[in-house]
Amino acid sequence: MNLEKLSKLRNIGIMAHIDAGKTTTTERILYYTGRSHRIGEVHDGNAVMDWMQQEKERGITITSATTTCDWGDNRINIIDTPGHVDFTAEVERSLRVLDGAVAIFCGVGGVEPQSETVWRQADKYNVPRIAFVNKMDRTGADYYYVVNMIKEQLKSNPLPIFLPIGTGELFTGIVDLIKMRSILYKSESFGAEFEYGDIPKDMIDVVEKHRYHLLEEVASYNDKLLEKYLNGEQLKSEEIIDALREGTLKGDIVPVIAGSAFKNKGIQEVLNAIINYLPSPLDIQDIKGIDSKTQKSVEVKPNINGPMVALAFKLMTDPYVGKLTYLRIYSGVLKSGEYIYNTITNKRERVARILRMHANKREDLNKAYAGDIVAVIGLKNTQTGNTLTDKNSNIVLEKMIFPNPVISVAIEPSSKADQEALFNGLTKLSDEDPTFVIKSNEDTGQTVIWGMGELHLEIIVDRLKREFNVNAHIGNPQVAYKEAITKRVEVNKKFVKQTGGKGQYAHVVMSVFPNKRGAGYTFESKIKGGAIPKEYIASVDKGAQEVCKSGVLAGYEVQDVSVELTDGSYHEVDSSEMAFKVAGSLAVREAFKKAKQVLLEPIMSLEVTVPEQYLGDVMGDISSRRGKIKGINPRNDVQVVNAKVPLSEMFGYSTDLRSITQGRSIFSMQSDNYEQVPKSIEDKLLEKIYGKI
Repeated sequence: MNLEKLSKLRNIGIMAHIDAGKTTTTERILYYTGRSHRIGEVHDGNAVMDWMQQEKERGITITSATTTCDWGDNRINIIDTPGHVDFTAEVERSLRVLDGAVAIFCGVGGVEPQSETVWRQADKYNVPRIAFVNKMDRTGADYYYVVNMIKEQLKSNPLPIFLPIGTGELFTGIVDLIKMRSILYKSESFGAEFEYGDIPKDMIDVVEKHRYHLLEEVASYNDKLLEKYLNGEQLKSEEIIDALREGTLKGDIVPVIAGSAFKNKGIQEVLNAIINYLPSPLDIQDIKGIDSKTQKSVEVKPNINGPMVALAFKLMTDPYVGKLTYLRIYSGVLKSGEYIYNTITNKRERVARILRMHANKREDLNKAYAGDIVAVIGLKNTQTGNTLTDKNSNIVLEKMIFPNPVISVAIEPSSKADQEALFNGLTKLSDEDPTFVIKSNEDTGQTVIWGMGELHLEIIVDRLKREFNVNAHIGNPQVAYKEAITKRVEVNKKFVKQTGGKGQYAHVVMSVFPNKRGAGYTFESKIKGGAIPKEYIASVDKGAQEVCKSGVLAGYEVQDVSVELTDGSYHEVDSSEMAFKVAGSLAVREAFKKAKQVLLEPIMSLEVTVPEQYLGDVMGDISSRRGKIKGINPRNDVQVVNAKVPLSEMFGYSTDLRSITQGRSIFSMQSDNYEQVPKSIEDKLLEKIYGKI
């Protein structure tokens, strides 16, 4: 592949809120480019890009699917991303490796909650984009309202280059503002055939208004164009397109197209806009990284003759070929059968096969070049975000950062026979998905799985059953409470036992008192004059620590305790390490009973990013969960609420927050500290353990 071919390559993503028409648009693109010979429909469960069984059943995209098609002499690599917030990691990693994006908006719903999320993700990676206002055939569709929403809510500069002719059932075509003509689609050919015509007379005023705005915007990107415009000269279509491309690549302009993917209108114009306005690999900024040996920053240029540098952005387990590693190649040539190096693990990997993917179908390649997005078989030690290079390079590309999982459930196999299969399945799924995390709770002995939402975890459990033949039970994880004491207690304890031979004797005098919160367990010996021999003191400590592992109030670990051994006695024959260990444990257990134990609960540090209009509702909900607001800070056009909330009150929060804010808020949560449970809550917890108290 030479530079000329590289300039004709587009790596683009299709992104939007759920049900805005991403997959339907992609299906039409595949049909009109000749990649598919029939039009797949999401509602019929036969969409090419929604190939997973769960996607067919639910009518939603769960995993980002890649495909390749040709439009004229241009090649387009497409990633169709999910719209549901639970699968935001799929969007995140796709945007990391893409050069441009098509943002789809519903002509009725406009800028919906997840539209904002994916737009911010695209902003983070400086991805140029075009907008397609879809579903103009729907009753209530309003193109101009949606354009204004993009401007107001997304703080962007949408620039219509096509206007709809009619809306709802009367939507028959579009007006091209660059070439100043109408495009009318023939329904009998599924939109594949259309005819050019004059602009409808009743639209002349609105067309002139938007044409004037278009010319004003593009003229500001080219001095010669501006001069021609000011002198009243006619601007050529090619000049307008070139200026629009410049503004789009800079991120200053978002060209907007009207259409209806379901009714096959506007798709060819989307394809033309992808080629005309979105970047090739040559147009994007050099990719930043560091030299792993010198730690100096380096830049990777899209050079076919340079060193091979690629980023692994997605892993998948394929039932037929095993582990698939998706790569974006930024420089050089990747060859099948050759060895490459993982600069994160410092391990050599062999490329067994290179595949060009079309959803879940595969096409073998001998080579892949800078700019390509391919899947590779044979990489055993590569994870999402790893950099792969040839043997002469030490480059490590910038890491991919994913949001932390926010919801968890306990999972256990239905039978012992499923135990190993469950572990293997969970491990493979966590390799695929950076936002799916497996943890073992040492306090409860549970395996706890963490994800981005209830649907995310529901899909995980469903995949375990279908793909790995594992039946598992899930439920809410138990909160790992702890116990603490609230006052100082002195105890004097003897352990004496005679069994007819050598007896057991140990005598300890102790002070047991609360430590500073978070200070943990401490032990100090203040024995003087040999009242207890040194070799027995460590045993007293061990006995005390064992009792701390399960307190006397509810059986939870006791934390933040100080134990002082102040006095005692021993027997020259009957005393032993075991006797003093037992005495130490009996003394501390007695102390705990006298020291007024309380329950402690884990407190989470919560950060919620919320639009201004939902701030009051979100704060009220946090307060209802026994949360304490610590601060509210403005950030761009949203408010960031920081709070401390008990973990026990946070189950289901992801769903509740989405409901309260129509999905427009995001949150992160991490463990902060332990605090005393209010008496009323403690009584309810103890009642569950012991029955009515």
